[in-house]
Amino acid sequence: MTLASSMDRPARGRSRPRVGRDFVAALAKAIVAGRYGEGSTLPREQDLCAEFSISRTVVREALKVLESKGVVRSRARAGTLVRPRAEWNLLDADLLDWMGDAVVDADLLASVLEARRAVEPFAAELAASRASLADIAALHAAWEAMRDAEPGDDDAFTAADAEFHRILLGASGNRVFVQLSGVIDAALTRALDRANRSVESHLHTVEVHGRLVEALRMRDGAAARAASDEILDTAARDISEFA
Repeated sequence: MTLASSMDRPARGRSRPRVGRDFVAALAKAIVAGRYGEGSTLPREQDLCAEFSISRTVVREALKVLESKGVVRSRARAGTLVRPRAEWNLLDADLLDWMGDAVVDADLLASVLEARRAVEPFAAELAASRASLADIAALHAAWEAMRDAEPGDDDAFTAADAEFHRILLGASGNRVFVQLSGVIDAALTRALDRANRSVESHLHTVEVHGRLVEALRMRDGAAARAASDEILDTAARDISEFA
């Protein structure tokens, strides 16, 4: 059953979210599913209270959460409007979770890849001279987790892949890159997941990540940058399979 149909069922047959966070997620998913389109006005507070059997406090807090994420805008005497999707904070982990495949489209995947191309090769080059032995050991452990993931266990592979890139940015010693890692982490994980699920084998991905670890061990900045570039080229090919 789709989200839209589940929210449109008669009240008697619906499992009503009673916890604030559940209501935020339900309302966000209804917006994503198109029940409330861009530029439309959400139902009045009292109507939402009645539909979901929740208090006005829960409704108001939920609307504040969605407003903080750029999804809606509250205006005096005009109600709460759904903002254009282009204005939503698409790097927000909650939004990515609520939106699911509705947001993980070719455009977002390409945008994440462009951001990675602007940052990761230089971060890898910096890490070749700045990474501590502990950083390199952690990167190697993440690579081993990628290598040892069971065939078909894309969740485990993606988790290790995402951890690899988080460690790499941290190992660069650049504080801005570290902050950036936290900002784009959810979107990066989604992009890696989609790319990893687009191919039958991860052997080449594992191989090139291993070359990056070895380049850091050898303190070879040029080789580290080259390996990072190849990782991104591989990601681009994998994403093209999705598109």
